Amino acid sequence: MVFSSLLFIFAFLALNLIVYRKVAPRYRNQVLLGFSLVFYAWGGPKFLVLLLLDTLVSWFFALRISATERKSTRKALLVGELVCLLGVLGFFKYLGFFLTNWQALFGVPEVIPTFVLPIGISFYTFQLISYVVDVYRGKVAAQPRFWKLLLYASLFHQCIAGPIVRYETIASEIDFRKVTREDTFAGIRRFCVGLAKKAVLANSCAAVADSLLNGGVEALSSQSTMGLWLGMIFYTFHIYLDFSAYSDMAIGMGRMVGFHYLENFDHPYMAKSIQSFWRKWHISLSSWFRDYVYIPLGGSRRGNLITVRNALVVWALTGFWHGASWNFVFLMLERFVIKDRMPKGVNHVYTILVVIFGWVLFRFTSNAELLCVLKGMLGFAGGGFINLQAQTIFAGNVFLFLFCIIACTDAGTRIRKAMLEKPEPGSALFKAAVAIDAITPILLLLLAVIALIGNSYNPFIYFRF
Repeated sequence: MVFSSLLFIFAFLALNLIVYRKVAPRYRNQVLLGFSLVFYAWGGPKFLVLLLLDTLVSWFFALRISATERKSTRKALLVGELVCLLGVLGFFKYLGFFLTNWQALFGVPEVIPTFVLPIGISFYTFQLISYVVDVYRGKVAAQPRFWKLLLYASLFHQCIAGPIVRYETIASEIDFRKVTREDTFAGIRRFCVGLAKKAVLANSCAAVADSLLNGGVEALSSQSTMGLWLGMIFYTFHIYLDFSAYSDMAIGMGRMVGFHYLENFDHPYMAKSIQSFWRKWHISLSSWFRDYVYIPLGGSRRGNLITVRNALVVWALTGFWHGASWNFVFLMLERFVIKDRMPKGVNHVYTILVVIFGWVLFRFTSNAELLCVLKGMLGFAGGGFINLQAQTIFAGNVFLFLFCIIACTDAGTRIRKAMLEKPEPGSALFKAAVAIDAITPILLLLLAVIALIGNSYNPFIYFRF
């Protein structure tokens, strides 16, 4: 079950909100826990057992750390937590990868077993580790009730697609939270924005990118330079709009029931350096690695060599997460060579180009396909500079292209703020702005539902040159 499905929107989420509002406040956490476990078990009941065990292990280690004052014992318990949770994560996520490489080098094992990756294991593993580490550091108190820690780890809003929510962010809201009308409206609006971003924009961009970039080496080698660039630009739109849409929906659903999750994306394509880009992209992951890996290793306080080593460790781990380690060289160049010497405007173009080429490495895992696309984008395409397919696809999706550019900036936020703040309160213009703001979620929801019902429906098809 995914957020952008009609089953989730009109059955699961609607029922959850109805039951949550109808029960007495003291039972609302139990309602959330029940729905969260059902949601998680939907993808496979056996994975639920793993979530329960990981949470139980973290609950036990946190309580033991909290109960002892001996530093060596506390450190041993923390190491035990890390070994258990990272061991499980490594087994499911990376054992197949290492066995494949081992087989390539030494010819064994003959058969590599297939490992099904448990849904959301990276997210809840990192959340539970941050909880135990914060208990060890004395930043939060150990949660005495197992089911409340399980609620934190399994909240269906964010347990599968993020953001990574730290226990300290919502610790007080687990027991003490109130939902105002403003919270409810803001949550609904944010959810509808994310849903429309996913169903209308991200899915449409994925369809365009696939039409230009799929088909293997033979098809890619006959594509034009403009076709490859157009495909990668739409893929660049897709990957941001898709990831950020799930964060928008998670933040919105949390807000509807009183949880205030932190932002996870801050318009990264507006960044003017690679360092800035990664500070704005998947913020919860970047800040997690900063606070629990980079700074404990010494950060940038112990000289350039240690700084490079620490950054390399972080980017190796980040690369395991989502293949982002290609940025490491550019980050080091910016830090020690380029610094602030790049002219304004040029720095933004440079950043976007690096990001686009980075997504090429992310999309194409086959060396043959990767080389073919890179050569073609540099002007050595088999289909020449531009062909009829690229022209037709661009003409048919030019309005999608423009809407995606707007969606990747903060233009919408600034326009809404101006609409609601500039007119005099009580004036006709102010009332009109409030009315438009109120019906926007409904319009976005309707547009998203139409797109989902139509599956491949693209509302921009009616706006062609």
